[in-house]
Amino acid sequence: MADQTAEREQQEILTRLRRVEGQIRGIQRMIEEGRECEAIAAQLLAARAALDKASLHIMAQRIETCLRGASEETDPARLDRIIAFFLRFASSGAVVEALADQDVEQEPA
Repeated sequence: MADQTAEREQQEILTRLRRVEGQIRGIQRMIEEGRECEAIAAQLLAARAALDKASLHIMAQRIETCLRGASEETDPARLDRIIAFFLRFASSGAVVEALADQDVEQEPA
C-alpha cells in the first residue's frame, strides 16, 4: 500500500513538472513568433507559479518521507539537515507564495 502511495505521489509530481515543461515550450514559441510582451510576461508568471507549487509539493513529500523514516527519537543532526534544507528552499520566496495561494484555494466560497 505504501508503495502504491509513493508511486502515485511520484506520478503527480512528474505530471506537474511536465505541465511546467509544456508551459516553458509555449513561452519559447511565443518568443519565436514575436508575441506581445504582456502575453509572454503573463505566461512567465504562470509558469513560475506552477513551478513554485510543484516545488512545494516535492518539498512537502521529501520532508514527510524524511520524518517518517525517523525513529521514535529523532536524530538532532538529521532534523537540523531537514530544517536547513527547507529554509534554503523557503528563502527563495516560493514557499511563502505557494502557501498563500494554497490558503486562498482552500477558503470556503
